[in-house]
This record gives sequence, structure tokens and C-alpha cells, in this order.
Amino acid sequence: MQILSGALDTMNPTIGIALLLAVLQVSRGQKVTSLTACLVDQSLRLDCRHENTTNVPIQHEFSLTREKKKHVLHGTWGVPEYSYRSRTNFTSRYNIKVLYLANFTTKDEGIYTCELRLSGQPTQSSHQNISVLRDKLVKCEGINLLAQNTSWLLLLLLSLSLLQATDFISL
Repeated sequence: MQILSGALDTMNPTIGIALLLAVLQVSRGQKVTSLTACLVDQSLRLDCRHENTTNVPIQHEFSLTREKKKHVLHGTWGVPEYSYRSRTNFTSRYNIKVLYLANFTTKDEGIYTCELRLSGQPTQSSHQNISVLRDKLVKCEGINLLAQNTSWLLLLLLSLSLLQATDFISL
């Protein structure tokens, strides 16, 4: 940071502010906000929610730590272990990365980690961990509607109240 500070002293103040804002945007653009786990049939589902305040591509890595050994399950850096490659399915949207691990058993219990970093920023990352035990997991169907579609549910409830207030419908 001292080098950056020195560079800012010698350059145009406008350029210095723009550079500082770019650095701040990069450091905040990939922050993991939550990591949740649930069961879908016999698959473990990990939802890694994150901030997305940048246009820079976000790299990811899902891993499992069991008996003090890290096992890479899926990601854009590192090499996923062979035994997990055929069992994982990954999807990504604007601010969520979802990993499914098929045929989840007690042998797959441990500490799961979602780690994110921006492309070109290998030293700056954000991560969250979650301890996963098979007999403590909830079924995803029970939390899906509220966890993923809260804004739609709220909009529906507000719409019903508005329609009722204008006598468009009666409940």
C-alpha cells in the first residue's frame, strides 16, 4: 500500500482517485455473503451467495476438508480430484454459485468451503466454510421458495394487498 500511496502523490489527483476506486471495487467485488447446505434427493447442494459489484470475472473453488486434508471438488483454479469429477454438477448465476455433489454419504461429511477471487487477483480472495453432517442436513425443498425467491414472495403478498385495497379482488 505504501507503493500505491507514493504513486498517488506523484500523479494527477483525478487519476489517483480513479485508481483507488478501481482497487476498492476489485477488493469488494467477490465477497462471499453466505454458504448454505441442504439435501436434494441423495445429492448435497451447496449455495455460495456473493456480492457482484464488478465486471471482472469471478473465479471459484469448492472444496471439502476431511481429516485435515483438503479435497478440491470443483473450480476454476486448482485441479478437482478425480473421484469427485463425475459426482459434481455446477451452476452459476449473477450472485450465486451452486454445487451439487451426487450420492452424498457420511463419507462425504466435513468442512465445505466456497472460495471466490477475481480474475487477475490471486492474492485477494473471500471464502466461507460450513460444517456438513448428513443427519443434520435439511431438505432443500423446504427452504427453496423462501431462500431463493424472497423478493417474488414479497411482491406477491404486496400485490394481493394492493389489489384488495382497490377492490379488484376480495379475499
